[in-house]
Amino acid sequence: MTAWADHRPPPGVVGRAVEHEQVSGLLSGAQLVTLTGAAGVGKSVLARAVLTEHTARHGGTVIRVGCWDGLAEGGLTEALLRTAGQSDTACRDTARPLARHTADPCVSAPLHGRAGRTDATTACTPAGGTALAALAAHCRRHRVTVLLDDCDPVVAECAQLVRRLLRADPSLRIVATARGPLGLAEERVVELAPLPVTLGEGIAGPAVELLAARTGAAAPELLVAVCQALEGSPLAIALAAHQLDRMSLPQLAAQVGTDGPLFYSGPAATVRHTSLHAAQAAGYALCSPTDRRVWARLSVLPGDFDPWLAGCVCTSSDVSAAAVDGALERLRTASVVERVRDAGGAHEDTGAALPPRYRLPRAARDFGRTQLREAGEESAALRRFRQACAALAAEAQIAWQGPNQQVAVRLVEDEQANLDAALTRPPQDAEDALGALEIAVSLWFHWAACGFRREGRAHLDRLLLLSRDDTALRARALWLAGYLAAQEHSLATAEALLDEAWTAAVMHADSDGLARIAHAHAVLELYRGNTAAAVTCLEEAARHHPRDPWFGPGPAHSWALLAIALSPLDAEGARAAARRAWEVRHSDGDYWLYSTVLYAQALTESAHGKPAAALHACHKALVAKELIGDPLFIAGVRSMLTALRRAVRGGAALPDADEETPWWQRGGSGVRARPFFSRQRAGSAGPGRSPQDAG
Repeated sequence: MTAWADHRPPPGVVGRAVEHEQVSGLLSGAQLVTLTGAAGVGKSVLARAVLTEHTARHGGTVIRVGCWDGLAEGGLTEALLRTAGQSDTACRDTARPLARHTADPCVSAPLHGRAGRTDATTACTPAGGTALAALAAHCRRHRVTVLLDDCDPVVAECAQLVRRLLRADPSLRIVATARGPLGLAEERVVELAPLPVTLGEGIAGPAVELLAARTGAAAPELLVAVCQALEGSPLAIALAAHQLDRMSLPQLAAQVGTDGPLFYSGPAATVRHTSLHAAQAAGYALCSPTDRRVWARLSVLPGDFDPWLAGCVCTSSDVSAAAVDGALERLRTASVVERVRDAGGAHEDTGAALPPRYRLPRAARDFGRTQLREAGEESAALRRFRQACAALAAEAQIAWQGPNQQVAVRLVEDEQANLDAALTRPPQDAEDALGALEIAVSLWFHWAACGFRREGRAHLDRLLLLSRDDTALRARALWLAGYLAAQEHSLATAEALLDEAWTAAVMHADSDGLARIAHAHAVLELYRGNTAAAVTCLEEAARHHPRDPWFGPGPAHSWALLAIALSPLDAEGARAAARRAWEVRHSDGDYWLYSTVLYAQALTESAHGKPAAALHACHKALVAKELIGDPLFIAGVRSMLTALRRAVRGGAALPDADEETPWWQRGGSGVRARPFFSRQRAGSAGPGRSPQDAG
């Protein structure tokens, strides 16, 4: 508890121009303005800067009470009177005895956690209002603005005091800072987010500016890397900058970029700001036991998440599923958890309803992981996390074969960070390794149909080494690894993997697996230029009636590939195979099949002297494929589309079918490497549209 005059002028506030203007504007009309945000986001710094400018421009004074500094006997009322008395001795001498007489009996009682913050305090009634009247009179006389700084440990008492002060003097202006709002009708809340790291391509943001002010001239890419790892937290940036006394900036960038916890420390005005650990521990101490457990268990989630995934990870014998939803909302109100997407509305591509999504910032995640490890619950939480991700991947696989494949694509995109972690984190035992392999196999469509073949192969190669038992799941994984290798033109590797998959399929009497192997062998033969062998394999695969239509390319895709193989040789046979592919489709929403059939039609018409028809089919194939992705296919079809347009407009001869390179063998500048689970779609069919409508 200190007087305003006890503090030096506040430091310059970086990157808060919008919030500064917003708070300044609210001060002219609102009775109570509360700045909220996560630990170390700069609430107090901004409040002091705004009030300094406000008093310089409009006159008056400011009295401040730091609620986290510890309140002496008499609580907040006594603290305010004591602070005001440093400016007005008479007020202090006459009002302090009254404050002791009229203070709430429960003011000095300790409060334990946010969950019970209203239990005792709200039940108390003031014995009299003389002290508050004296304080209100002092504030009117000196045009005082009250700053209740860091209200979190006594938030209920702060709310009660504000209510009584505003009742005594409606013209009073009060500014509060807390991790969550006070919950009063008069309150206007300004929420502070971390500082932006960049403002666009090549433009450094306020977070980089803040770090550069402490480091001096430095390589911009290193400053950006540090700030991105620290997620733009002003406190984290300040503490990290202190580490430059013992390490270079490149060393700091390498250290913050690792997956280890960020518990940097350095000098600070308050104990809880001397380290990131202390800042998180202060808020953790105010949480209820249930909220603490949920916070700790959420730390195994590396990306954003919805309530379902949070429930899967956090629910146990001591935390019910219903309790997780309440804890999420309380943690969000306390600025521990961020809500990155509100509930409601529908996705613009799929029409699917959107649940809310949350995120645990890195500093809170690191602290929670430490608590989880100390409680001996880390292993169980990680196992629940991988099981939940296996369920998500299975759901995506089923959605892929449903009426709209964009639902599956969207699900994988939403859960990209979580699925990546579930695939790459080292398994705890053989059962856990099988869980990771199941995720990779369920995402077969993502690897094979959406263009992420290289990533899929890397995951499968690693997980197959960890899961050597002869199971049906391993047989599927061997086929998928061989199929992806064939698509990647790694012919020798594909041959070996498919041979191993064939042996496993025979042992498990898996006729579906044998048909899928025949389809993959056809891809190999097409790469080798052996069309006759490819046709034989595809005819065998197309005749099969699958028992499990949810996994892998079925007969329809074999017919479509057969149409591609026949296109330069037999126009009628190719057209018949394309019609057959669409007749035996599993779903009307199969964009993968539809784009392949259209590509086969374009090849057929182009090879047999019908460039206009080929152009139309090629354009529709491109539009359909752009809805689900595959950079290699898209680049190849665009190249073909350009050649067809030139031929149609200029009447030039079409390229010879034997000389034209098929799309799956194309490379060059049109095909760019993409990070795991990220995709840039170029078009959208919109909700409820069929593949036929895409063109």
